[in-house]
Amino acid sequence: MSRAPAVLALRALGLGDLLVVVPALRGLRAAFPDDRIVLAAPEQLREVAELVEAVDELLPTPGLGALDWPGDPPRVAVNLHGSGPESIADLTAVRPQWLISHRNSACPEIEGPGWDEEVHEVRRWCGLLEWHGIPADPADFRLPPPPGPSPAPGAIVVHPGAAYPARRWPAEHYARVAAELGAEGHRVVLTGGAAERDLAAEVAASAGLGEAAVLAGRTGLAELAALVAGARLVVCGDTGVGHLATAFATPSVLLFGPTSPARWGPPPDAHEHVALWSGDQGDPFADRPDPGLLRLTVADVLAGVRRLGVGAGTP
Repeated sequence: MSRAPAVLALRALGLGDLLVVVPALRGLRAAFPDDRIVLAAPEQLREVAELVEAVDELLPTPGLGALDWPGDPPRVAVNLHGSGPESIADLTAVRPQWLISHRNSACPEIEGPGWDEEVHEVRRWCGLLEWHGIPADPADFRLPPPPGPSPAPGAIVVHPGAAYPARRWPAEHYARVAAELGAEGHRVVLTGGAAERDLAAEVAASAGLGEAAVLAGRTGLAELAALVAGARLVVCGDTGVGHLATAFATPSVLLFGPTSPARWGPPPDAHEHVALWSGDQGDPFADRPDPGLLRLTVADVLAGVRRLGVGAGTP
């Protein structure tokens, strides 16, 4: 890594977590046009990070305590990871000239805004920069289409998995939605990571779809992004795939359970998305489906599909 001035941004989390800081990263790009913007994030996010058009380098960082900065101290280090002492310590250790972070009582020497649990995640990180005098536009969250082709152009993407059981709508419900959409003539594909292939296969089998409909475990992140960008519709929970649909303006029906879409959902004026929520908040890391999520019905989801004008397909 060269010794040119650098701005280091820490966001060592998942796909959706990266996508909600896109406006903040672009704010940093505009504020420091001659510096290298280095994103410390998991290696598997590299192909999506390249679409942000604000990141010069990705520094592979799988999580907290794993930041390995190899060069001279950066001009600026920005804590886009959280507000805890662990993330602050990771960035303090690289000895930046300027550390931008939320404040934490365990680190009284660090100045910054307080942490507000209720603010939307996109606005949270733009607000952090603005507190420190750096403009950032929360509306600047769109991504350009990926360069590669979609493995299923024009398909309806059903993504039944989620990072935690609390956010997973039942597989049998997804199967009924997929079966209905398939019966209307749409091509329906099931996505997920390698660990979710059995779940996707279960949904496909219950929906009467063939093995070819199961793309889970068969696409890399770049292919998944191209798939979502070229899809007719996405149906999923509070996941990174839902954030991809928002980033590409792909119509989506999104199921929220323990967490309000006012915090993690698409902008309320983005009419190509329908965010369903029962209104009850819970534990997003629980080991069983959230009760509020379970109150969302197959009829609710299909009504959301109709609201978006997705009618019968071509058999």
